[in-house]
Amino acid sequence: MTDQLKHAINAAKTAQTNDQQAEATRIASSSAGDQTFDMNESSYKTSHTAIRKARRFAMQGLYEWLVTDHRFDIDGKLGWKANAPHDIAARTRATNAMHTVHIGYYHEMMRDIPEQIEDLDALITQHLDRDINKLDTVEHAILLIGAYELKNRLEIPYKVVLDEAMKLNNHFGATDAHKLINAVLDKMAVELRATEVASDSKANSRTSQKASAKPVVKTTTEVDSSVDLESIEDKPTASNKPRISANNASVKRNSASKASANISNFKANKKNADDAKNQD
Repeated sequence: MTDQLKHAINAAKTAQTNDQQAEATRIASSSAGDQTFDMNESSYKTSHTAIRKARRFAMQGLYEWLVTDHRFDIDGKLGWKANAPHDIAARTRATNAMHTVHIGYYHEMMRDIPEQIEDLDALITQHLDRDINKLDTVEHAILLIGAYELKNRLEIPYKVVLDEAMKLNNHFGATDAHKLINAVLDKMAVELRATEVASDSKANSRTSQKASAKPVVKTTTEVDSSVDLESIEDKPTASNKPRISANNASVKRNSASKASANISNFKANKKNADDAKNQD
């Protein structure tokens, strides 16, 4: 083994050790209640896929919080509360591979959504046909994420928010739950993103108008019924010869029987001429 290879192996081991120490430090600070997370942590992915995974982990974390501490808070069983959102986040990071997840956005949702739960529930309730406590917990968690993004993350297009909510339901929710989720978030978008929704509606209207106003181009196979076909057929061409038409009686054609008669006459006349020549 060369010295260069040994050096590369040692460097890789050192980097792995540093990453493990950094992860342990982050977990420890999270458990201690430190919620100062950077949305742009450079050691983690920040792509659209990473954000989608952050939503999935946040949905599971919010589900756990809704059925434990939040439920105990509503029922007045404060002595049972022992599962705070930051503890759920720390436990999730300790037991899952999070290197492909947007950690900053995950922690933001796990911190801000529980803090804004009353305001977000109020937004959801005004578009529901039932009491919010009768919602399935998975649907409630998905609606909380959607409401939070519509209200606070204005850089995310509202159509993306709705589409991501549908993806969360497809992954975790019931078969028909997408109908309720889509209806609630769609109405909420009109309320919270009025300018964006109006602009999108105008753009769609202009596109529809352009499509309807597009002139119809006739192909070469299409025939205008207003044109007199017989008059076209009777007009002479550039060579001053009449165009042959099946309906034009002025153009005479030799039938097959007449042609045969002409051949027979020709042969008979030739034979008579030959016989007369032989007699001479």
